[in-house]
Amino acid sequence: MGLLASAWEVKHVTKESCVVNQGAKNSTEIIVLDGNLSSTISDPEGRSVCVGFYSSPQVVTPNVARTRNGVSLVSINANTDSLIAQMEAAKLTELMLASEPIREWANGILQRELAYKAEREWCLSALGGADRLAWFRKTHPQHEELFSHFLIASFLGVTPVTLSRLRNLGTDKIKS
Repeated sequence: MGLLASAWEVKHVTKESCVVNQGAKNSTEIIVLDGNLSSTISDPEGRSVCVGFYSSPQVVTPNVARTRNGVSLVSINANTDSLIAQMEAAKLTELMLASEPIREWANGILQRELAYKAEREWCLSALGGADRLAWFRKTHPQHEELFSHFLIASFLGVTPVTLSRLRNLGTDKIKS
């Protein structure tokens, strides 16, 4: 895995800076080494929905799952001053072809991401607000302290006011 570690370019990003712009060319894989990032999708009117949280250390959704024809489907923003590692997706593919352990590592990340996205889709489709918050707390136990409640509300498909009301119900009413 030394070959893999040496292929990443490490860089600092400042709070509120954009790491990836929706609609822009993007061909990188990203790991959050320190800090917090979030991904959003915006419509033509500028309304934005949070679709992902990344808290160090964590691999960001693989490029193949967040781009189409080399163009990013999401924006990825730094919610704190952060340290990230980036690599061209083509370079990772090259390393995967050359090394079975790297291939297994990368394929495992992609499989976990696809399973997580399916679980979130089920959550948004099948659960009410209180159960969505309970799922979020179970799945992301520290995120309520790490990310803005506005982003969390957007991620859960509720308004910030509804999230505030659900949070004020107390932990006895919301399964943690």
